[in-house]
Amino acid sequence: MTAPRHAVIAIVLAALALAGCEAETAPLEEPASRPVQVASVVFTDDVVSRDFVGVIAPRTETDLAFRVGGKMVGRSVGVGDRVRAGDVIATLDAEDLSLQLEVAEAELAAATSSLAQASADLERIEALRERGHATVAEFDRKSLARDEAAARLERANRSLDLARRQVGYAELKADVDGVVVATAAEPGQVVAVGQPIATLAHLDGKDAVVSLPEDWFAGAADAAATVSLWTNGHRSYAASLRELSPDADPVTRTYRARFAVDGADEDEAVAFGMTATVTLARTGGGAVARLPLAAVINTGDGPSVYVVDEASRLDLRPVTVSGFTEEAALVTAGVSDGDRVVSLGVQKLQPGERVRTVERR
Repeated sequence: MTAPRHAVIAIVLAALALAGCEAETAPLEEPASRPVQVASVVFTDDVVSRDFVGVIAPRTETDLAFRVGGKMVGRSVGVGDRVRAGDVIATLDAEDLSLQLEVAEAELAAATSSLAQASADLERIEALRERGHATVAEFDRKSLARDEAAARLERANRSLDLARRQVGYAELKADVDGVVVATAAEPGQVVAVGQPIATLAHLDGKDAVVSLPEDWFAGAADAAATVSLWTNGHRSYAASLRELSPDADPVTRTYRARFAVDGADEDEAVAFGMTATVTLARTGGGAVARLPLAAVINTGDGPSVYVVDEASRLDLRPVTVSGFTEEAALVTAGVSDGDRVVSLGVQKLQPGERVRTVERR
């Protein structure tokens, strides 16, 4: 019984040894490929764009004021009212002005009578001088008196015209079509000459007013500008730089810029005071590929990306990044058009690893 048992044990040991040799010589199976999300590289012109928040403002604002002083007895408009050229904005008590007009009319009548008397005296002295009954000195005095009376009449005419104008100045009228954006005086108030009564925004132009930082000061004139309103962000208007302040604000260190909004004059949807976004775009001077921020990895030797080659293996390539936006890295070198770059989860990958690609939406 002992011999057969030893034989069985020997057979089992030989079988195990043979299985171990086969296991050592059998090739290791390659692990399953990992799925990765990829994005295709597309180089386009390097266009740098940035949004600036501002407001819609009138291109021209006018402070309306009386050309004579007095007590304001009425104001016929308020903030937000639209007015036409010639509409009355406010009125003054015109009693004093009417009295001045009557004085001017009386002075004109007196000057007319004085001229008639001086002319008659000159005619009589001239007739006497021709018959030798008057001296040349008397004739000269009457002639100068007539000239003085004529000048007084001319002055009286001018005074009368001025008095009539001042009576008309008792009504403050709009000189252009516009919208009243502010008032500065109330009925019953005594106002001085030139004191602002209301501010009128002209309807012949609408601007988007924004503040630009220093890095956009030089390129603002050459940048393509568009304006969109917060009330309707789906619609945009072409715009052009109309005015750029040469001095920076002492507090914010920004430059005030006004962009003329094309087609906004007739569009009632574009109202003064609305919040607007001015988008400026300028060419950077070269080609750039916009890759997802998550595609760029830095292992200590600078920015790199994983490129999936034709054999579906990962190739870690160094790239040149010119800048970053909120969503993309701007790559200028290191990859080519059409390359498939891993766009997510690059920290868990290794160079040479075999992957299965999933296109990024």
